[in-house]
Amino acid sequence: ERNGMIGNIYNMGLALQALEATRKFYAPRKWDCAQAFSVVYAHDYQQPMAMAQVLPALVGRSYLDVAGLDCAATKDMSPSQQLPLFPKLGTHGVPRGMLIPPESPRPRREDVPTLCQVPTLSLSACTASIQVYYSITNMLQGKHFHYSTTVTVPRGSTLLRVMEVAAEENPQIFSFQTEQTSWGPFVTSIHGLAGSTDDRTYWQFLSAGNALEEGVGTYKPRDGEHIQAIFSTY
Repeated sequence: ERNGMIGNIYNMGLALQALEATRKFYAPRKWDCAQAFSVVYAHDYQQPMAMAQVLPALVGRSYLDVAGLDCAATKDMSPSQQLPLFPKLGTHGVPRGMLIPPESPRPRREDVPTLCQVPTLSLSACTASIQVYYSITNMLQGKHFHYSTTVTVPRGSTLLRVMEVAAEENPQIFSFQTEQTSWGPFVTSIHGLAGSTDDRTYWQFLSAGNALEEGVGTYKPRDGEHIQAIFSTY
């Protein structure tokens, strides 16, 4: 389903590990594995936790393999003598050719755009700004509210930066708090309203009505995109 996506992009690492660890209990279809690995290859992982979960799957292993490692036996070995980086193709349920993406020819120097190397315009691709529409909504508990604003940020800014600029421009409305987690910053409250594990409430972020699959610290809004923060239940 969903062109190989299992859950969301951050479920993929553990999902692929689970499929690899249990492969002898089912008969996987080749296209399932190929599509799933294509999704992983296409994503630019930024968070260490996500990388730590997807890397074992890329070498045909899972966290369960840690129990069988003999660290004492390999401590004096060179890296090349230790566990192979890639499993033997065809033995771990990974389609041949999927573990190591085909090499692409290196671009010639003359083919590389120089717009960002030598800025000649005040609004070059490196410094261009974008506008992001940002709204916060609570129709769930307490005094209901809905506020919207337009934020201008440099192209490539994260959603967290959009929220910071909104809070700087109007702190009484768009102030927020975060806590640092292994998956990056997690928004705990906006406009003084905090999520609660007791009430099973949290701030959900959406674009075009769809929940974002990345956190505020890594998601980069597009020019003209409308980001909604909606107080929700789970």
